[in-house]
Amino acid sequence: MSMKKLRMGAGAGYSGDRIPPAIELAEKGQLHYLVFECLAERTIALAQLERSKDPDRGFDALLAARMRAVLPACTAQGVKIITNMGAANPLAAGHEVVRVARELGLNGLKVAVVLGDDVLQNLQNLQGQLGQNLDSMDSGITLASLGNSIISANAYVGAEGIVQALAGGADVVITGRVADPALFLAPLIHEFDWAMDDWDLLGKGTLVGHLLECAGQITGGYFADPGYRDVPDLARLGFPLAEVASDGSAVITKVAGSGGCVTVATCTSQLLYEIEDPAAYLQPDVVADFSNVTLLQLGLDRVLVKGATGTQRPDKLKVTVGHRGGFIGEGQISYAGLGAQARGQLALDVLKVRLAGIHALDSRFEMIGINAIHGQALATGYEPYEVRARAAMRVQTRAEAEQVAHEVEALYLNGPASGGGVTQSVREVIAAASVLVSREWVQTSVNFLEA
Repeated sequence: MSMKKLRMGAGAGYSGDRIPPAIELAEKGQLHYLVFECLAERTIALAQLERSKDPDRGFDALLAARMRAVLPACTAQGVKIITNMGAANPLAAGHEVVRVARELGLNGLKVAVVLGDDVLQNLQNLQGQLGQNLDSMDSGITLASLGNSIISANAYVGAEGIVQALAGGADVVITGRVADPALFLAPLIHEFDWAMDDWDLLGKGTLVGHLLECAGQITGGYFADPGYRDVPDLARLGFPLAEVASDGSAVITKVAGSGGCVTVATCTSQLLYEIEDPAAYLQPDVVADFSNVTLLQLGLDRVLVKGATGTQRPDKLKVTVGHRGGFIGEGQISYAGLGAQARGQLALDVLKVRLAGIHALDSRFEMIGINAIHGQALATGYEPYEVRARAAMRVQTRAEAEQVAHEVEALYLNGPASGGGVTQSVREVIAAASVLVSREWVQTSVNFLEA
């Protein structure tokens, strides 16, 4: 054990997250590790499409900007960086970090790239026997039915590759698809010399990772509700950090003076986020049990979390399969003044008739502010002064999607009175399905680069 308490900060909770809070953590957080979690289910599939057009791309678009922003402070203070911004091309991302480091004059920076999560080739090799080798997690979807539409297959790997990278002296670790909590669990395993089969400690570390992985979501982001759940200085929302002891207990806090708040309520909200079964949170490293977790407010923006446990890790790993899912054609048009809602509804009724000949995989005809979220008008007894009618259809071909968008625009002169502000878009759909595979399918490795 090399330290009594480890300080880890969350520099991002998704690919488009804000950079200033990460700079604040790097400069003022007194951290040992700064972690950027930037991958969602479909992100890698989109990145694979980008890589197919340019073999040097396919990693997070903000990688260079984030590294330029935090590398000087992190290097000066000895803060190590861990991130899954490698997405579909971790090795190219590693070379990009080296390029930025050299640009900043940070010679000698050691960058480790964790590979092995991309199992597309394995999947293609088993194309004729998919049903016998893979367990589907999505009802009604078989991989065989996806055929040639599959563009990516990435396994959720655990902390082991990152631990190996840190043991090799990495200053920056770049990964592809890694389970989100594993990004934070790995430095705990490395620094505290936890055994990879100490399930209780791994469960505790997974809790810390789960609390930090969404960054600002635990400091008041995605939480504020004026008058009910007020969050101070939300415009300057600070990102969280954790002070973790070798027994796995942790205090969640943030940089003093930053915006937002850390309370039992914000921590509880994040604790329950995306958890199907709190007693059996399946991760590649451990099955974590959060059912006896306790939260205690120690003071301003300081919450003690403890009580997680764990049991033996699952025998199989989750793989997210990205596949082409058709195209979405969308158009919106606004109506204002007396009778706006009636004119908006008439516009949608007209579109339904004009688009009836298109075979839709899915469709939405709605008025934003009236029924676009819950599917029905729940607020009654008032007449809105303005509405925005929206039509969207998911179809097989780009030409059909373009027709949907065109028909909305045509409402200008071929629809109800006083429509305006038309917007239209056509985009390809990258869908995601999930399967379970044997661990033997997935072998991680680490490549080291140096600036």
